[in-house]
Amino acid sequence: MNLDWGKLLTLGNLVNLLDILVVWFVIYELIVMLRGTKAIQLFRGVILILIVKFISTYVGLNTVSWLVDLVINWGVIAIIIVFQPEIRRGLEHLGRGSIFVRVRHENEAATKMIEGLDKAIQYMSKRRIGALMTIQRDTGLEDYIETGIKLDAELTGELLINIFIPNTPLHDGAVIIRDNRIAVAAAYLPLSESNLIPKELGTRHRAAVGISEVTDALTIVISEETGEVSITKNNELLRGLTQADYLKFLRNELVNEEATNDGNFLVKALDWFDERFRGGRR
Repeated sequence: MNLDWGKLLTLGNLVNLLDILVVWFVIYELIVMLRGTKAIQLFRGVILILIVKFISTYVGLNTVSWLVDLVINWGVIAIIIVFQPEIRRGLEHLGRGSIFVRVRHENEAATKMIEGLDKAIQYMSKRRIGALMTIQRDTGLEDYIETGIKLDAELTGELLINIFIPNTPLHDGAVIIRDNRIAVAAAYLPLSESNLIPKELGTRHRAAVGISEVTDALTIVISEETGEVSITKNNELLRGLTQADYLKFLRNELVNEEATNDGNFLVKALDWFDERFRGGRR
């Protein structure tokens, strides 16, 4: 059976395809924006209500459908009131520019964060100062953030060094990094029960492996006994990393080089058109 591509690739079908892609893109951006915030729980509740609405309408549960309609009608107003800060932040987020410019800014922040981490790692590793630093990625770490002492501070090498200096109030526990900032210090991470972890490794390494078993976070460990630098990811422990090793790993994981190049190309193209346009007017 041969497909008639002439009938398939009509203007109406292309418009419908574009419509679907736009809706999915908006949903994806909404999920990314809400990830790691309290609003994600609300989003799940909305999805559940929509599922109940669909099922009640399909089965013919008129009373349930009517009640769900009331919840939806009044819920929109309640959402706007309760989550006004998140909505405002989201609108500002959309208004800051193109997706390429946003990715470029995120990569610049990630690069600066890696530089701060490198400075702290080099200082503490040479002096055998134990440290545990977890970087949040797609999976939210709210449950573990709540166990720590809130900082919400810009990440710098100097601040990380001061946190982990022995016998200071914040040195015991983990630093959790979210959105390229230090969210909390002295947080508790789940300890791994794996028998594959070498016996000579202590609690910090077990906590690093433990958080990698339940989330997609990256965790950096500095051994207090040897100064050895290790990283855990997806239940994998990478030990004995040199400066070149962990810098390459962090850049590969946290910096989107392809998106940065695309973004730079777009910015250069816009600058070129702007220059040509202004030159034409002159």
